[in-house]
Amino acid sequence: MESKNFIGGEWVSIDGKETIVYSPSNLQEEVGILCYSSAKHLLEAEKSAKEGFKIWSKMTGIERGNYLYKMAEALENSLEELAVLASREMGKPIGEMRGEVVRGIHLLRYYAAEGTRSNGDIIPSSDKHVIQFSKRVPLGVVGIITPWNFPVAIPIWKIAPALICGNSVIWKPAENATLSAIKLTEIFQQANLPSGVLNLIVGKGKEVGNTLLETTDIHAVSFTGSSTIGKQVASICAKRNIKYQTEMGGKNAAVILHDANIEKTIPMILSGAFRSAGQKCTATSRIIVEESVYPIFMKSFNEAVSLLKAKDPLLPDSYLGPVASKHQYETVSSYVKMAEEEAEIIAQGSIESDNEGYFIQPLVVAGVDTQHKLVQEEIFGPVTTVLVAKNYDEAIQLCNETVYGLSASIFTTDLSKAHRFLEEAEAGMVRVNQETAGVEYQAPFGGMKQSSSHSREQGQSALDFYSQIKTCAIKYHF
Repeated sequence: MESKNFIGGEWVSIDGKETIVYSPSNLQEEVGILCYSSAKHLLEAEKSAKEGFKIWSKMTGIERGNYLYKMAEALENSLEELAVLASREMGKPIGEMRGEVVRGIHLLRYYAAEGTRSNGDIIPSSDKHVIQFSKRVPLGVVGIITPWNFPVAIPIWKIAPALICGNSVIWKPAENATLSAIKLTEIFQQANLPSGVLNLIVGKGKEVGNTLLETTDIHAVSFTGSSTIGKQVASICAKRNIKYQTEMGGKNAAVILHDANIEKTIPMILSGAFRSAGQKCTATSRIIVEESVYPIFMKSFNEAVSLLKAKDPLLPDSYLGPVASKHQYETVSSYVKMAEEEAEIIAQGSIESDNEGYFIQPLVVAGVDTQHKLVQEEIFGPVTTVLVAKNYDEAIQLCNETVYGLSASIFTTDLSKAHRFLEEAEAGMVRVNQETAGVEYQAPFGGMKQSSSHSREQGQSALDFYSQIKTCAIKYHF
């Protein structure tokens, strides 16, 4: 597969230096060829999106919804093909990748149904013979900037609500999820969206991404990625008075109290910390264990971790594959080295692959204070740190001792402590007896503190971001 742009309903080839994309699980396996766009292509996409908006915004919600249903059907028919490609490109285990595509199908159908629902309210008027009401109206051209760790679900949970609200889209995917983005756009092309409604531009963030933010005439930006880049996005958009949404980092804690069901807790901690090789913004990167249960929990947990194997993501029993890229491998490896030199390694899995790839063995560390980088910085890899708390009060204090506030969970059978945690944990997503990672598509998703710009994605909340409210009034007798 070769990289290309989708502009105005047509595929546009990219001239320039070619880069071969290799699978992170087998550095000898060629997945496709990548070329980067220039600002010229982006300006063409801007023009196309403006023309597409004129048509798309005038359609009824039901008409737009029918297109989203067609997109969902096309995606369902191509589920396996897309899942395999994405797994080869960024290394996510095939079982998880299939689940991610299914989630994308559900998201499209969920937002397609919004085309038939109410999009405003009747409001009482202080004057006689006046009907006053509000309604949602589109923003215009929306810029979508997506990461590589969820190459299907995250683009769809941004694109679907943007489209159903009547906006046109310019989508810039992460560089090492480009081939998956092209395939997803090819699939969506089968729905025959009006020309210019969905545009795909591939390229480097420093070039294409910055041009999108700084130059193009867009009306909103939705970004998911690192905190550093997210703050830059927010700053640029604020200066231009462009509506923006940023979902960024996390340092999520799972709290295990003395009365937790250890047998049921262990699989959820493992899944939260190590699935997708820890490359989730909601991954469990801190484990806070109440002192009285620490020996029992750690004995079972360490045994379970020792059985984990990083292996080829296309194997049916793959639990975690490689990290997604050379850059990611080097970054996570620097934290592994830090753990070896400055912390105590208390459990680790292994690597089971004959291929040269970006595999990192699952790692559990302890023996560092609460301000250590292993406790405070997002690692985004299969590395998690254990902390000990004397009681619930200290556990919640440790849980909140971070600049991030994306996700947190507690494992307990104490209903009082469970409800206290839901109130006291400083995170946008708080859960009891569930892993920190994952959220259902019909529920709002987003963080507190430095994890987001404080709006929410998915569910009904996404409609708030991708639309604006117009208040209308008519005096029918005067």
